[in-house]
Amino acid sequence: MKMKRLGLIVAMLVIASFLFLYPLNYYISKPGGAYDLAPIVEVVGGDQDDEGTFSLMTIAITKATPFSYALSKFSDRMKVLPINKVRREGENEKEYNIRQLKMMSDSQFNAITVAFEKAGIPVDVRYDGVFVVRVLPEGAADGKLEAGDKIRKIDGSPLNEQGQFASLIATKKIGDIVDLTVEREGDTIEVPIQLAELPNSNGRPGLGIEFQEDRELKTDPEVKFQTAEIGGPSAGLMFTLEIMDQLLDEDLTRGYNIAGTGEMLPDGTVGRIGGADFKVMAADKQGIEIFFAPDDELTDEIKKLNPGIMSNYEEAVKAGEKIGTKMKIVPVKTVDDALNYLRQLEEK
Repeated sequence: MKMKRLGLIVAMLVIASFLFLYPLNYYISKPGGAYDLAPIVEVVGGDQDDEGTFSLMTIAITKATPFSYALSKFSDRMKVLPINKVRREGENEKEYNIRQLKMMSDSQFNAITVAFEKAGIPVDVRYDGVFVVRVLPEGAADGKLEAGDKIRKIDGSPLNEQGQFASLIATKKIGDIVDLTVEREGDTIEVPIQLAELPNSNGRPGLGIEFQEDRELKTDPEVKFQTAEIGGPSAGLMFTLEIMDQLLDEDLTRGYNIAGTGEMLPDGTVGRIGGADFKVMAADKQGIEIFFAPDDELTDEIKKLNPGIMSNYEEAVKAGEKIGTKMKIVPVKTVDDALNYLRQLEEK
């Protein structure tokens, strides 16, 4: 009898482990949180005595299990995402996380440059090596470079000009060995790599990596971020507004608790992001009063390829109506739209 009971307990534990722990080839997204930007963004010596707040919004994305997958079918606050909607083809978990952090870094760069331009303060931009986003399987750099590496030099030549990396590689032939000076997790290492033919390139030599030219930004006053492990580009608009709020001798918040989402593009346009609906739900729960949503324009071609697709603003409004929020949802195409809206508000 005791053996039967023990066997039943073991079977139940195995079933529970499968239901709650077994990873499926899907992700689950759900509302995250609202994070006051004052402790996260610091313009050194900037204005810090405003009454209201600017907050960035997050969504939570986790690997689906059989239990969470089933539960999502009965919840408006959970959404199943196929793996190809989260990770790029061939991209592993580490490369995905590094790409997300890189997009966060780029959003901060754009936020600073746009904010300083709006405030009439010059910035100093310099090219600063090549950031490895992904190493292609069986490429020349496979097993030698890693996602997150920064290539500082090729054959002793520092990479500090736009397009320099591609130009130097273009002078080489398949089979040539290039000596790379690479920064990895704070250490500098030397990595020799024999160039190989790139896939579908008609004989063009390369390292077999996806990369971005990195840039170094110097400002006066200095801007510091404390974003920890938050990734993605969607905080760009709110970073820009928070930086401007600290740069300028005025309270852009007008005393309100304000949140929003949207990528900040170099020209000040607010770009489309994912999860606008869940961010509205999270903002409402956190007592946000005003929410900025990208009013992105969808072409006929995009609508044809994605039937039923809505702009971020339309998604946000629909989510707000569903939960009965009293929060004001404001459409913005550019950072100027957000600034104009804020500057016509009466102080709270």
